[in-house]
Amino acid sequence: MKRNLLLIISLALLAVVILSATIFTVDQTQQALILELGKPKRDIKDPGLKFKIPFLQQVTLFDLRLLEYDAESSEIITQDKKNLIVDNYTRWRITDPLKYFQSIRNEAGARARLDDIIYSNVRQELGRYTLTQIVSEDRSKIMGKITELSNQQALAYGIQVLDVRIKRADLPPENEKAVFGRMKAERERQAKQYRSEGEEGAQRIRAEAEREKSVILAEAYRSAQILRGEGDAKAARIYAGAYNQDPQFFALVRSLDSYQKSLKEKTTIILDPSSEFFHYLKSSR
Repeated sequence: MKRNLLLIISLALLAVVILSATIFTVDQTQQALILELGKPKRDIKDPGLKFKIPFLQQVTLFDLRLLEYDAESSEIITQDKKNLIVDNYTRWRITDPLKYFQSIRNEAGARARLDDIIYSNVRQELGRYTLTQIVSEDRSKIMGKITELSNQQALAYGIQVLDVRIKRADLPPENEKAVFGRMKAERERQAKQYRSEGEEGAQRIRAEAEREKSVILAEAYRSAQILRGEGDAKAARIYAGAYNQDPQFFALVRSLDSYQKSLKEKTTIILDPSSEFFHYLKSSR
């Protein structure tokens, strides 16, 4: 009886061991590669409960998610012979587990291979542009080209490179002061040019304003002279009309007007008593 019970227990344990060696689970963030005697047999990309031949086949799991590789800073030389320290990172994923396993085996090998590929492309592509182009809006276009080249080379290892980006691009410490000095001198040159252009524009505006002022004053003077001439002519016609109507009365009015303007308070006039100026004053006696 005891022997039968021991046999049953042994068979049950053996069944559990065989079952555990047969069944495995693939998570939704994973993909699997079935190895048979160390050789790749098939790959599995769908999550769920899976089966394999116990003891004969082994399972190697790979990450299905988007991975990130942060490379160490490296020094490159730009087209205008400037040294630049570049710190870049890469987003990538495993797309072909079989190629990946056969060529680089694991993530450490993948990072080493990506480091070679991306560093080579970064150095080659950035070397075709000047420092100004790299740190300006052209950088997105440059990094897009680097991503495309890196992806083409990485596909042979079962890897897809989705994005390569520069986190930081700095000058070596020994070059910073020299570059800063050149940048400062260039900005000062531009500032002087802008001031000169502004002064030239101001002079043109002032000259144009003076010209317009002269034109306006001349036009105003001409109009004033015309109006004054017309007024004088009209006054002369009025005086002439009045004189023709009654010359003696007109002479009296003109004399009285002269008296009013000349003989003011505390006014001293020395004239000959027989002067025509006193004609109407004599007549009034």
